[in-house]
Amino acid sequence: MNQILPTATTSDEKRRGAECAVLPVGSFEQHGNYLPLITDTVIASVISTELANAYPLLQLPPVTISCSHEHSAWRGTVSISSSTLHSMINDIYRSITDAGLTSLVIVNCHGGNYVLANVVQEGNAHGKRMALFPSGADWTDARQSARLTTSNHEDMHAGELETSILLNASPELVRDGYHRADCIADDRRHILTTGMGEYTQSGVIGRPSLASAEKGKALLASLVESFASVLEILRRE
Repeated sequence: MNQILPTATTSDEKRRGAECAVLPVGSFEQHGNYLPLITDTVIASVISTELANAYPLLQLPPVTISCSHEHSAWRGTVSISSSTLHSMINDIYRSITDAGLTSLVIVNCHGGNYVLANVVQEGNAHGKRMALFPSGADWTDARQSARLTTSNHEDMHAGELETSILLNASPELVRDGYHRADCIADDRRHILTTGMGEYTQSGVIGRPSLASAEKGKALLASLVESFASVLEILRRE
């Protein structure tokens, strides 16, 4: 299994001299019967590790529980409030800047963390240097680069993309059954009111049967390439 927690020492970080910290934000929520509750945390951590290997970044440990209220119908899902997540990000930003860093990138891999967009917008409006990654466009580019069949909208949860990344990074976490778990629910207009239970019995919305380790590798490579523009913007005076 890929390393979820960073293992650098303070001496390692002194030599690295990073000005930007990267914070993976995952979740603890259902991902069907074949992916673990920690799926989003694993993916966020894998992306953050790939970024830290390619760029001079301080890799922070992940936020492992976030805003998964739409998944509350399934056993095992745990959430915190959006206000708590908001406060956590602001506290972490304050701490890393007090320590001499200049910016924070949030690597968010749970779509229900809507508040993170507000945190970043508000922070930048008040003089902070923050970014939220990957954007929807970054995911779209990654899907095209990896030749995924599904779109961001169609493949919402535990589908082709997430299963592919785990097959590449931590295949031992993927249980049997994903080849037979496709569930299409493209019209989800009331999901904020009803939760996901209105649209799927299994908890899956997407096409995991199309997943492969090769696609997962290509997805990660594309995201690493896309990140260069994020770091360039954060470095501007």
